[in-house]
Amino acid sequence: MALKVRLPFLRWSVLRLAAGVRNITRTGQVGDGREAAAVAYVLSRARAGDIDDVIATIDRFAYQESILINVGDEKGLLLDAAVRRSQATLALELGTYCGYGALRIARAAPRARVVSVELADANAANARRIWAHAGVADRITCVVGTIGDGGRTLDALARDHGLAPGALDFLFIDHDKAAYLPDLGHILDRGWLHRGSIVVADNILIPGAPKYRAHLRAQQGTTWNTVEHRTHAEYTAVPDMVLESEYLG
Repeated sequence: MALKVRLPFLRWSVLRLAAGVRNITRTGQVGDGREAAAVAYVLSRARAGDIDDVIATIDRFAYQESILINVGDEKGLLLDAAVRRSQATLALELGTYCGYGALRIARAAPRARVVSVELADANAANARRIWAHAGVADRITCVVGTIGDGGRTLDALARDHGLAPGALDFLFIDHDKAAYLPDLGHILDRGWLHRGSIVVADNILIPGAPKYRAHLRAQQGTTWNTVEHRTHAEYTAVPDMVLESEYLG
């Protein structure tokens, strides 16, 4: 394992990321231009229409150029497996960023429609360019908004994107960590999940979503069947955790 993976704070881009945490919460981006640089890197180096190569090129950028805050290659394997288990035809992602997670979902569920909700217009634009380059723009849609905006985004998802009671097979949560639990609650209130739906949540330890984890633990065996996957934060050897939860209804 490379020294800079084991000791990520040797990387200048990680130090800039740490300095940009407040910016991420406000704008969805680190603030040093790395997201736009990642798009340019992908468009110039990945084979058009090849989703595998686009995903691999994003990973290469994150290792060799500037670290990104998408789920990454190691945790991405857990995401892939959960998507396949769900046999999804409709998937919802909370937190688009550069579009990486949605790409992995679309690849693992080739018959699924993927809807991704993103706070920042700039991230949505970047993701759409990457999805088009990968050849999957017809299957992935980005909705700019937040689940906790008083119902506007939830209503748009229901009205325009097929989110209806019992329709949602797979949910990937990878946005503002403080919003994990309330946003799951909003989705449950809409009745969109069905028995057997799978919910995957990233970054349970880093930066951390302790209230979400505690809630799922408290409902283990009644409303949820949750597996805690111990893994590493994206593109590093720093311990992290992914939760994979099956909805029991």
